[in-house]
Amino acid sequence: MAGGNNDSGGAPGGVPFDPRIETKLGIPIKNIVAVASGKGGVGKSTVSVNLAVSLAQTGAAVGLLDADIYGPNIPIMMGVDEMPPVEAGKLVPAEAHGVRFMSMGFLLPPEQALIWRGPMLHKAIQQLFTDVRWEELDYLIVDLPPGTGDAQLSLAQIAPLSGGLIVTMPQMVSVADARRGAAAFEQLEVPILGVIENMSGEIFGRGGGETAAGELGTALLGVVGLDAAISASGDGGRPIVAASPDSEAARTFGELAQKVVAQLRAVSGGSQPQLKIV
Repeated sequence: MAGGNNDSGGAPGGVPFDPRIETKLGIPIKNIVAVASGKGGVGKSTVSVNLAVSLAQTGAAVGLLDADIYGPNIPIMMGVDEMPPVEAGKLVPAEAHGVRFMSMGFLLPPEQALIWRGPMLHKAIQQLFTDVRWEELDYLIVDLPPGTGDAQLSLAQIAPLSGGLIVTMPQMVSVADARRGAAAFEQLEVPILGVIENMSGEIFGRGGGETAAGELGTALLGVVGLDAAISASGDGGRPIVAASPDSEAARTFGELAQKVVAQLRAVSGGSQPQLKIV
């Protein structure tokens, strides 16, 4: 995998660096970014996958962790279904489209339903960090389950999160759920990097992301239009940024990746986005 710029401390042009991660986990990862939503069905996994691949296309070393324990879809969207090998007692992440990734979907039969709470869920998420051979990464994108439950709490307890992203749809009901997702990040002292409006257009409307960002006192980082090609490419195992790099959707995700890095630089420089719950 190509390595990114190794400048530290968020210097202009360099990769931002969160020293807490290696100190606590002993894993050489510079930034961990959690992607969350207050509800399901907003395309959070699609955003996570295309953001990770977009970052990798810049030459950065990128990982993707599917922490959506109850509905692990990342292997399908990345086009890999093989169980990763075990080397020296650790799982080796799968790799596709320039991104290393791990998912509970590799470890469970596809028909098995998980009914985990509390300690079991916490242990599973912990093992996705400690029992996986993560190599040096500039960015690890974490796809969280929908809602604001045990998985979010466990992740924040296990790993220092450099920042969080909130994915919403344009409708006001989705914006209300986004507020709850943001409130969870606030309670866990995770800085909000910004809001992404997904599936924007004639069917679901427009403007929910701008409303959410304004109410939360953070940035609107991107507006992704409703496009059948995005879902079709994910179903086919080739994210839109890899399948159609010249498409409008791919350009939107590329711009989103740049803005996420800029926000991480601001955080690493000590200027964390301020969050206001309305």
